Amino acid sequence: MRNIRLTIEYDGKDFNGWQKQPNKLNIQGEIERAIAELTGDENVDLIASGRTDAGVHALGQVANFKTENLSIPIEKFALAINTKLKKSIRVIKAEEVDERFHSRYTCKKKTYRFVINNNECESAIYRNLEYHMPVKLDIKKMQEAIRYFEGEHDFKAFKASGTSSKSSVRTIYKAEVRPAENGRIYIELTGNGFLYNMVRIIAGTLVDVGMGKTPVEDIPSIIADGDRMRAGRTLPPNGLFLLKVNY
Repeated sequence: MRNIRLTIEYDGKDFNGWQKQPNKLNIQGEIERAIAELTGDENVDLIASGRTDAGVHALGQVANFKTENLSIPIEKFALAINTKLKKSIRVIKAEEVDERFHSRYTCKKKTYRFVINNNECESAIYRNLEYHMPVKLDIKKMQEAIRYFEGEHDFKAFKASGTSSKSSVRTIYKAEVRPAENGRIYIELTGNGFLYNMVRIIAGTLVDVGMGKTPVEDIPSIIADGDRMRAGRTLPPNGLFLLKVNY
């Protein structure tokens, strides 16, 4: 039995998220289908570091599966799987790992990036890979505000209804807002875990700060109060990327 770890990149636009669901196009199901075709109809259980929602992208999702197939060399696995996949999903690396490796349970931290196009005009090319905000944002204020999210907090105010997690306490190790090329702004959060829509709600709150709707000094009390109504709106999924998973 081999335990194979995959690093995966995908454009989430056309998918109903990572998780396998009947009658809905999903990333997990597509990769499992490709592996089954490759290994001779072997049914595998592909375990991800975490589920991404409909429309969310990944540059470094990690997943693993166990297989009894011994004939395919590990250095050929990624290329072979890719021949069976849609071009919007790519396995960028495959490696054989210890049988105890589990993509979800052994994960130490994840980094998400939310991309904002802060130009007056929306991009025709990148419109499905970023959130367009034509109102000029005050990046300095956003940078001041995001520092309050670092550390261990109860992020109850920044989770969507339907969250299954028993606890809303999470630790954010690093949080930053930085200008990128061509009028883009990156919001990046590295933490030990994230609640349903948490990054998109934090991004929405920071946009309100950048627009002058929410004062920087209000952020600590918004976090402490745990009132979803005080936090910002949930920004669309097209701007969100799972950037990296660390073990």
